[in-house]
Amino acid sequence: MRKQIFLIIALTVTTISCGPSQQKVEPTNPEATEVWQPKPAKVAINGQTGIPSDAVILFNGTNLNAWKSKNDGSAPKWTINKDGSMTVKDKTGDIVTKEDFGSVQLHLEWRSDPNNTQTNQNRSNSGVFFQGLYEVQILNNNDNDTYVNGMVGSIYKQNPPLVMAAKPTGEWNSYDIIFHAPEFDNSGDRVKAGILTVFLNGVLIQDHFELLGSTEYIGYPKNKAHGDGPIILQDHGDMSGVGFRNIWLRKL
Repeated sequence: MRKQIFLIIALTVTTISCGPSQQKVEPTNPEATEVWQPKPAKVAINGQTGIPSDAVILFNGTNLNAWKSKNDGSAPKWTINKDGSMTVKDKTGDIVTKEDFGSVQLHLEWRSDPNNTQTNQNRSNSGVFFQGLYEVQILNNNDNDTYVNGMVGSIYKQNPPLVMAAKPTGEWNSYDIIFHAPEFDNSGDRVKAGILTVFLNGVLIQDHFELLGSTEYIGYPKNKAHGDGPIILQDHGDMSGVGFRNIWLRKL
């Protein structure tokens, strides 16, 4: 019995001596928990456009200099409109950024075509792809049902949006998207999933979603090793009439 009591006391003393209170002493003044360096870089916001000073401008309404045709690398054939927007030109192909990107914060505005009265996936269908592989869907779902993992705001064929927050047909919508690129080791195995957080018109619709892999039209997601890649805007090839304006990103 005496040996058992001694063992219990010894264990208790050891636990107390190795406990959290011995590892970290609680501060007794506020300065002990203040951090002054390094200071974050200052970012100015344009008072007229709302664009941060460290943004990469992808489309400002005047030209498509930041883009090229996905088909052959030539200048895009999409239409630039007098109001500073651009419209998908049917069957001319996707457009891709000339520059490749990793993790980014992306802002873009888009609207569906009120003259497009097709159904399901053919009503003002487009999409924005990150690193050329991971699509956030653009689609007119006003009175137009489709599969929910392919509706507006979905991570295509992977995750439906939390809510349907698109504006009425023909009105401008805004996407604000945080994309964290996946990571691969030297052998090509994925060690960290890509992550998408999406706001549609200021409403959270994708909350830190871990990508399963590439967003495939047919088949399951793929996880082939890759580095930085382009932003892609899709020409769905069905007279979608989707318009875009005010596109910029910040590298993360």
